[in-house]
Amino acid sequence: MNQTVNGPRRRGMLLVVAGPSGVGKGTLIRALLDRHSEIQWSVSCTTRDARLGEQPGSDYHFVSDEEFARMSAAGELLESALVHGIDRYGTPRAPVEEAMAAGRDIVLEIDYQGARSVRAAMPEAVMVFVAPPSSDALRGRLVGRKTESSEAVERRMRSARIEFARMGMFEYVLVNDDLDQAIEDLCAIYLAERMALRRSGWQALQSELLNGMGE
Repeated sequence: MNQTVNGPRRRGMLLVVAGPSGVGKGTLIRALLDRHSEIQWSVSCTTRDARLGEQPGSDYHFVSDEEFARMSAAGELLESALVHGIDRYGTPRAPVEEAMAAGRDIVLEIDYQGARSVRAAMPEAVMVFVAPPSSDALRGRLVGRKTESSEAVERRMRSARIEFARMGMFEYVLVNDDLDQAIEDLCAIYLAERMALRRSGWQALQSELLNGMGE
């Protein structure tokens, strides 16, 4: 329910889920969306090739380097980053701003560089870092999904080290050790933030409650 009691429309929440490649961000977000259909998924754009099973326009907008550069120059991206030294990722600005203005919550999956840019552009964003239980566990997941060469795995592990060093910029750190528990934790963060006083439109409710009490 987006409308506050006899008051203005509640502004939507931007939930940012970040963390290294292979940590399970996408799996956690899909589970969150399954439980909370009111949340809108923000589809990022990227210059990398699609992986097996990924659907253009659903998982990512796959664009050329030239198109990405055009979008960036035109101010169409809320954030953008060069990831692993070769691939560019970015968040289209318009869908995020439109959803929030309409009172809809939206979730965004990015790396720490993108999260830092979003924090600068939208300080009210809720920032969650997803961490593996250990670096060995992360390596095992990257190798186990069999989508990258050994060189790519090492490149992603180097990027993960940089991300681990930036964990302090987030409000929440969620360790994805037990998947079911991690899903519960992410849902709990979302629900708690929805009810936070700063975004709940509580003034209108307070006014109605006090008026109902009489003198």
